[in-house]
Amino acid sequence: LLLCCFLLSSYILARSRKFLLQLGKDFIMHRERTSIFATSSGTDIRFLLVLILQTCILAGVYLFICFNSFYPEAVHKFSPPLLLAGYAVTCVVYLLLKWVLYSLLGWIFFDKETTSFWIESYSTLLYYMGFGLFLSILIVVYLNFSLQNCVIIGLILLGLVKILTLYKWIKLFCHNLFGSFLLILYFCALEITPCIIFYSGLTQLNDYLIIKF
Repeated sequence: LLLCCFLLSSYILARSRKFLLQLGKDFIMHRERTSIFATSSGTDIRFLLVLILQTCILAGVYLFICFNSFYPEAVHKFSPPLLLAGYAVTCVVYLLLKWVLYSLLGWIFFDKETTSFWIESYSTLLYYMGFGLFLSILIVVYLNFSLQNCVIIGLILLGLVKILTLYKWIKLFCHNLFGSFLLILYFCALEITPCIIFYSGLTQLNDYLIIKF
């Protein structure tokens, strides 16, 4: 699976490297574009969707590695590919729900253009998070890291993503001190709380599968 992800990432980077670098520059420098579809080809869009799917699969691999240490009996009761697929599908559902939530809140509180900029920025984070996950999983798997080091690497990567998310929020939505206070509350509600719910849900799901089967 990691080899397939490597070959796929290499092919996409060879075809759309400049476009991905431009997305990263637009994110950091806060350059607003009318739409990602106006600056890319149909091939680029398909590659980006594949990168998002790859991010979800790699997130599923990382969760499988961690929960394999927490719940080793689950691997003995269920097929590892089945568990891995379940984690990956859970990540896809989580991502879709986040997109729906962002779109709904943007439709209620902000204009369409600002919401579109944020969705594109969030998608850019997911593309690069996939590359970060790939490198992290390679380190964890082939250097035989302990569970503690595995969790630390995952928390560092997640923390970096959340910091970049907050940075982009401030650039897009914050215009005064009062807005900064509300932004922190929204950040906790939309970024921190869903992660806690997601982890708790997976923990409960693993407990249920072990007890039930």
